[in-house]
Amino acid sequence: MIKLTRMSGDEFVVNAELIQYVEAKPDTIVTMVGKERLIVRESVDEVIERVIDYGRRLRSFPPERIK
Repeated sequence: MIKLTRMSGDEFVVNAELIQYVEAKPDTIVTMVGKERLIVRESVDEVIERVIDYGRRLRSFPPERIK
């Protein structure tokens, strides 16, 4: 899940794995797999960075060794 901000300033979270594409027209529009469109305050690059960070956290191993 990643946190985004609606144009009204309200924060919400979205499942990053269900994002189909992100575009700027000029507002940033996040289109979900189900075709729902979300207009957010973050730039396209910020959304991409959050999705990448989410993927890294999801796939990283805990810092401690498993014994």
